[in-house]
Order: sequence, then C-alpha cells, then structure tokens
Amino acid sequence: MTRLLVTGAGGQLGTEIVAVALARDIECVGVTHVDLDIVDADATLKVIESVRPTHVIHGAAWTAVDNCETDPDKAMAVNSQGTKNVVAAARRVGAHVTYVSTDYVFDGTKVAPYAESDPTNPVSVYGRSKLMGEHALGASDATVRISWVCGYAGGNMVKTILRIADNQDVLSFVDDQRGHPTFADDAAARIVDLAVAEVAGIWHVTNQGAVSWFEFAREVLIAAGHDPDRVRPIMTADLQPPRPALRPTNSVLENKAMHDAGWSMLDDFRVPLKRLVDRLLSDSSRS
Repeated sequence: MTRLLVTGAGGQLGTEIVAVALARDIECVGVTHVDLDIVDADATLKVIESVRPTHVIHGAAWTAVDNCETDPDKAMAVNSQGTKNVVAAARRVGAHVTYVSTDYVFDGTKVAPYAESDPTNPVSVYGRSKLMGEHALGASDATVRISWVCGYAGGNMVKTILRIADNQDVLSFVDDQRGHPTFADDAAARIVDLAVAEVAGIWHVTNQGAVSWFEFAREVLIAAGHDPDRVRPIMTADLQPPRPALRPTNSVLENKAMHDAGWSMLDDFRVPLKRLVDRLLSDSSRS
C-alpha cells in the first residue's frame, strides 16, 4: 500500500499534489508549516514516524528569493537543514523521498537549455540553499527541478500580471530572462507519477514553451482577452527598485531524463495558462 506524506501542502504546488493523490485514491497526509516546522529535527522525526509513509514528497521550502538574500541563515535552515531533517526521518521509516528543487541551482549563463547532468552554479542564496537540499538526498531518492511555477493557490506571476493589467494601461516586464513557465496542476500530476514509481536521480519537470517574462506577460493578457501590446519590454538592469537576488538569465530546463525514460512531456504552457486564467476570471466575476 502507498502512503504518501506531502510537506509544504499549503503552497501552490503542494495543494495540487495532495489533490492529485486523493483523486487517485492514494492515502495521503499533507502537512503545512503550521503542522510541522522542518527546521526542528525532533518534530520532523515525530511527525514522520507517526504517519509512517512509504513515500515522501518534500515540497516545503522558503521560496521568497529576495528575502533569502537578506536572511541567508533562515534560507539555509529551512531549505538545506530542513531537507536533511526530512530525509533523515524518512530513512527511519524506509520511505522514498522526492524533493522539489529549482532552476535557480544554475547560473543561467548557458545558451542552450539546462539538462539534469549540467554543472550547477547558483548565483543566489536561495539557489545555494536549494542545491544543498539536493545534496541531502540519498542515491535511491529523486530530485525534481521545476521552474517559473504558477497555480491557483497562493501568489504567482499570473495573478500579479492580471492585477497590474486591471490597474495600469502599460505593463513592463523583463525580456532578458527566459524560462519554461510551469503550472502547478500539471507538475503535481507528474511529480506524483515519479514519486510512486520510486525513480531515482535528478528530473526536470516543466511545461513546454520557452519565453521571457515579457513574452509570458503578453500570453497572460491574450488568455484574458486583453491587448498584449500593452506590455513593454525592459532589461533586468532597469528594474526599479533593483532586486536583491540575482536571477538566472537562462532558466530553461530540458526535460531530458523524462524523454530518455519514455515519459510524455507536459503540455505547452499556454494550455494550462488558459485553464488557470479562465478559473481566476470566473472567480472574479462571482465576487
């Protein structure tokens, strides 16, 4: 029998992972920060020993990239030590761990998309802390890197773009950072697939379609029925105020491991984007 424990269950990805598991009749326990502070090793062990999962999807993290830059101790405590605590507790009950990581483990200087085997070189505290979390995994565990995540729960760039579009005639977004927008419901389904299959190693899981943030903002407006020409491109160096943390210029992740193992690719990001925008606009019309 599969018994799944999901950390970070209150976040935009964790919410979807729990929903996917329950829809598939997988016994699933989701824990949020209120239920478990992963920095506390004893508490982590107590929770995992009480649940006794066969599989753990570890999505809990401090993902506030700029705040991580100004509070590196907290970033390392949550993303590095917290992951070590989860992995150690999972070992005690014999559970397989799937760890959710990020494109920020790369420096963004490569011209082509990043494969799983490419050297890492994070340029931010957030990226370094998540990479250290990767290093806590055992040989039989899995690391799943995702990028530019958007979903129905929590805050994300789709909601930000729609909010700005409602209040400003012109929107400015950077055109010198590129990535694969990834939607939480699509990513969650594949992460559950990989976790239950007990795959090992590093996997990149993203929706398809590489764009800049400028191009992505245009696609959001198109999905919402707005004029995409309201968006204008700017350079990262022109952002005011400047962001504390460096972002990888190239965050495009190649899904090579999935391809080589025969897994299907996730849809082009425009498919789940339209689905999400329609849902958010429907909510707005009812409120």
